[in-house]
Amino acid sequence: MSQLQLDAEALYLELKRGVQGLLGLRPARLVGVTSGGAWLAERLQRELGLPGEIGVISSAMHRDDFAQRGLSASAEQTRLPFEVNGAHVLIIDDVLYTGRTLRAVINELFDYGRPASVRLAVLVDRGGRELPMAADFAATRLPLPRHQSFELARSEAGTFSFVVETRQEA
Repeated sequence: MSQLQLDAEALYLELKRGVQGLLGLRPARLVGVTSGGAWLAERLQRELGLPGEIGVISSAMHRDDFAQRGLSASAEQTRLPFEVNGAHVLIIDDVLYTGRTLRAVINELFDYGRPASVRLAVLVDRGGRELPMAADFAATRLPLPRHQSFELARSEAGTFSFVVETRQEA
């Protein structure tokens, strides 16, 4: 693993600007996808001075590869500290790729009720969609080859960076 040559902190500032714009259209409850999206949502909630508590949502129970992956012992469970019925929800995630995690997250969200609207803001849209999903806001779009992936990392001080992984192609 190595550090990707992207400034995650600069992208976070762009995401913050985009989220402010989305919230200006209609106030919404922030819900972060575990774990990177939850980290982003926590910091956005604090820095934007938004009332209430963020929600955290896990895709684990609705993944289409659940039989192969199982449930990770370290996976944070869904916690939605607000009434989902009728709420405007803004899902925050670190990386949007195939759309499968987002599909699972939306299924999980609807297990808790029927929101009035659901929007999505992501730090990075890396393309490669397998499902018809799109972000309302992406801080950047960065296509990567299939054999590469990256994820958000957070230091003890709360600053963000990216970790890139390259798999051997079969």
